[in-house]
Amino acid sequence: MNIPLIFWIVPAAAVIALAVAWAFYRSMKCEDEGTPRMREIAEHVRKGAMAYLRQQYKVVLIVFIILALFFAYLAYGAGVQNPWVPFAFLTGGFFSGLAGYFGMKTATYASARTANAARQSLDRGLKVAFRSGAVMGLVVVGLGLLDISFWYVIL
Repeated sequence: MNIPLIFWIVPAAAVIALAVAWAFYRSMKCEDEGTPRMREIAEHVRKGAMAYLRQQYKVVLIVFIILALFFAYLAYGAGVQNPWVPFAFLTGGFFSGLAGYFGMKTATYASARTANAARQSLDRGLKVAFRSGAVMGLVVVGLGLLDISFWYVIL
């Protein structure tokens, strides 16, 4: 198989995006969460958000399995679509769910840290907020590019 040299820019960009996301996440985690009351509230927010995410993923998983089975039927039973579609659907859904998990985790850890940083200065608060928000975008881009790169090689 002859893969053009420019192709390697895409997975390299994905790895760079994930590395920057990790650096922003670690930077955010080093920030102080604030007063004991702020820490307590942040912990409750994290628990609630993770409970919500677990419940949401239970429902999404059911729909996801039904759709995957439907795509498998269309590919292998009816023969009306490419046989790789069910697998691409599974990898895309997996990476999408993973990005959502990392985004929620980052957002819930960043909320009190952003509020505490804003108590010190607007610049510091905005820096924590924007970098924490960038984690989600960078993870979506990084995982998406890795998934697309994988399917490019396969197909």
